[in-house]
Amino acid sequence: MATIGLIAAMPEEIKPLLARIETYTRERAGDYTLYRFRAGDRDACLIESGLGPENAGRAASALIAAATPDLIINFGLAGAVTTGLGVGDVVIAQRLLFARERLFSEQQGLSPELAKTAIDLLQSELAGTSFQVCRGTCVTAGTILAKRETARLLPASVVNPVLEMETAAIAKVTTREGLPLLAVRAISDDVTEELGFNITDFTDRNMNIRVHRVLWSLTRRPWLIPQLVRLARNSKRAGENLAQVVGILLSEL
Repeated sequence: MATIGLIAAMPEEIKPLLARIETYTRERAGDYTLYRFRAGDRDACLIESGLGPENAGRAASALIAAATPDLIINFGLAGAVTTGLGVGDVVIAQRLLFARERLFSEQQGLSPELAKTAIDLLQSELAGTSFQVCRGTCVTAGTILAKRETARLLPASVVNPVLEMETAAIAKVTTREGLPLLAVRAISDDVTEELGFNITDFTDRNMNIRVHRVLWSLTRRPWLIPQLVRLARNSKRAGENLAQVVGILLSEL
């Protein structure tokens, strides 16, 4: 019987899906939290990786050791780099790049067959909804990138690029283990929303968000408050759409 593995970085990405599933168990696997549940006639295991490439790579290895999945779905929020993608839209990645020092390297690991099947399924199931599902490109970086500069530097052939911080690291592990990988991202901030902070402003050395660091940053830069409020609202909307999409994939893929 097939087992589906899932990886998401943050509680905000996971909670809407768990609310739809309702019945699940929670356990620890080393430094990580695992959620086990049934998806149709299959077992599913979801791991909360934490932010960033290093956490994501380690979490992928922990998930494989704990659940021996037959395929892995990486899902989460992302930022749109170009026009055409709005808040709440969902991108299925058919291409994967890793960004480092203004350079973008092509990464292996995504399953093109799985991506095409997912796109066809979702576009059929979600026709007429308030958000679009489309193919695109995950651009993994270890930090927050400026969208305008990223758009200028990316090759013209890149379709619907979205910025995130985990997929390339997960793909490295799944490639090594010979597992198909599907990457699903919902837009929490569109091309007009240049983030006015770096993720390290809010996190410790292990990329864990710390409330005291957030508060300290806001006391020094109170003009960030409206943006964070807006991002929280948009992330909630994107997270609900993401949960709907992943739910369909779990039941019908």
